[in-house]
Amino acid sequence: MIFLDRNEFNFKPSQKVIDAVKNFNPEDLCFYTRIYDQGKKSVVSVRLSEIYGVPESQVLLGYGGEDILKNVVHYYLTKGDNRSILIPEFSWWYYNRIASECGGETHMYPLHELEDTFAYDIDEVIRITCDVHPRMLLIASPNNPTGNSLTPDEITRIMESIPSDTIVLIDEAYASFISADTHYIAPLVEKHSNLIISRTLSKFYGLPGLRMGFGFMGKGHDGFLNYANKYLGYNRFSEAVALAALESDEHYRNVANQMQWDRDLFKKELGNLPGFKVYKSVANFILIKYPIEIKEALQEALRVQEYKIKFMSDKGLESCLRITLGRPEQIQVVVDTIKKVYLSR
Repeated sequence: MIFLDRNEFNFKPSQKVIDAVKNFNPEDLCFYTRIYDQGKKSVVSVRLSEIYGVPESQVLLGYGGEDILKNVVHYYLTKGDNRSILIPEFSWWYYNRIASECGGETHMYPLHELEDTFAYDIDEVIRITCDVHPRMLLIASPNNPTGNSLTPDEITRIMESIPSDTIVLIDEAYASFISADTHYIAPLVEKHSNLIISRTLSKFYGLPGLRMGFGFMGKGHDGFLNYANKYLGYNRFSEAVALAALESDEHYRNVANQMQWDRDLFKKELGNLPGFKVYKSVANFILIKYPIEIKEALQEALRVQEYKIKFMSDKGLESCLRITLGRPEQIQVVVDTIKKVYLSR
């Protein structure tokens, strides 16, 4: 089965990652790490501190980005009387789920469909946040499934314009696909104590099976850090592989660049067909509007070929497909199958 439905990684890991797996000493698993004796979370948080220029004490680690998101939402929505959270209208269903798990009150703010993209209206996000005054504002950049993102300047505008007691959680799981530039992160978390940025090794670094997420947060959150940090350290095998991945940017940047071929093929082959719209994406997936009447035939054609893509069911996106960007031969099969089913309807 070729899985192109969960934004996983259909390429090979870097050689450094492969070597880290092959060379890992199993006897290391017989002992806890000793770095917690130094007041540090992990060798990974130390390395991330060096890479991103954020103090180690403000680096977060989790069992995937999912774990960081859940810890943040559960912790802050259960402190005090304000349990409201703002999330994007078209976004990962899991945001709403984790808020409901702890009695959160979810409010939506819109994303707007433009010619061939979706976009946040920054002024609108600021206005709604000021009006609702939620405990938390969640922003996804890039957003799943629409593929649009915010610039550092837009993030700065939001942070400078909303109530300072609203915790802002930015899910940047796909952000490394946009740019290698991360210099904006350290100044933002230095200036804004209410900012939390979540990232992961699952997407750009292609290691969803490793379950290693990381993030950064402003100062003054000792209570949350005590809640989220692991006293006896983290999985030592995962740490070794994570360090190798973080030293493999060139390999993964090359993979990310190859994905442009996929985007171009979808645009060229499907973009001009009646009933189709190929949206711009800066992530490792693409959203495509298609004629809904071919849904069942397309599902069957893909099933026969053992391919899985995501048929959206979210309100307002029911006539859309979300397809993970994979190897050229995989994407060619998907494009050819869609065209064949469409033309034979």
